Amino acid sequence: MYQKKKTRLYVSELLTDPAVAYPAYYILSSSMSSNEMLLTALEALHSFDFRYYETPRSHRDIFVMFDAGTFPIYKEKYIVGYFGGKMMYLESHGWKGMPATAEIFEMENWLVC
Repeated sequence: MYQKKKTRLYVSELLTDPAVAYPAYYILSSSMSSNEMLLTALEALHSFDFRYYETPRSHRDIFVMFDAGTFPIYKEKYIVGYFGGKMMYLESHGWKGMPATAEIFEMENWLVC
């Protein structure tokens, strides 16, 4: 079976002086590493510049972002995407399935733009 090639996207390539340098890189597919919406969300996360983000009023605000192809931020730590009917968060080694805990339903844990 054909495996898509993955590349490392270093935070230092996005920002010269990140406020949060960990993780230092993300392993992404070539299409994700060139996705402008994802890059913008990563820049906001690593610079702690959330001026365009706000706490959602309801879960619908989060899914509106997913439908628009943009990425909300969870707990000011993770970029969240919606792929194949699953919510996933971005770690340094790629996208991981997001566990459904009670915290996921608390709107104050989310940032949307």
